[in-house]
Amino acid sequence: MISPCILVCSIDETSGNCIGCGRTRDEIARWTSFTDAERRALMDVLPARLKRAGLDGGTGQVQRPARERAAS
Repeated sequence: MISPCILVCSIDETSGNCIGCGRTRDEIARWTSFTDAERRALMDVLPARLKRAGLDGGTGQVQRPARERAAS
């Protein structure tokens, strides 16, 4: 199952988004019940969401763990 989780799980008080992946608490809780298409659609919007919230470290994208980057 694909996931944007980078194991930096903390909710930003201002935006309500996880500072690691950009998902809301509700999206995190419901992730396993989403279809693959729903997960991919959400993952497509996460980089912009993180950028708007100032949580992307200036990269404009969700940062993946090193082990995942090495595998791709």
